[in-house]
Amino acid sequence: MQKSPGALLIIDQQQGIQRLDKPRNNPGAEKCIAALLEHWRKAGWPLVHIRHISREADSVFAPGQPGALFQPPLAPREREQVLEKNVPDAFINSGLEHWLRVRGLDAVVIVGVASENSVEATARSAGNLGFATTVVEDACYTFAKLDFAGRPRSAEEVHDMAMANLQGEYARVLRADELLADWPTP
Repeated sequence: MQKSPGALLIIDQQQGIQRLDKPRNNPGAEKCIAALLEHWRKAGWPLVHIRHISREADSVFAPGQPGALFQPPLAPREREQVLEKNVPDAFINSGLEHWLRVRGLDAVVIVGVASENSVEATARSAGNLGFATTVVEDACYTFAKLDFAGRPRSAEEVHDMAMANLQGEYARVLRADELLADWPTP
């Protein structure tokens, strides 16, 4: 197996996220994630599907709910690693750090949802834990929301601020085409 840019961490690509009726950014993010997933599979590089399982019984991500299932085009294959989390940060109580360390992996590539929530929390922890961290911005997305002062912010604004928060200090933020240009399929 050729050295990889890192383990691909695919965050919260579950059916429940598709039910949110809010404006979002990066409408092509799932296709971008699927392309990266296929690239990793062809190369035989490590990847981890991370699924949010809510502690709240009425959540679309509660155990046993259809919303907790993976989106079919992004579903893990047999023998691909699946880890569950119940907080935004994929490193907390999931075994992710251990899984990476026992395999000698020192880099991660993060994609998924939501840019300012699970993606940002996971990238911050990855950087703080010493992993070389890349976030693929066009393979991440989020939704419009109110800021702390109650002002409406577009999904693009929320996403761009999350990427700005990560760039340089916690991670390297790239577009998928930039990453793939540096790491063609062997």
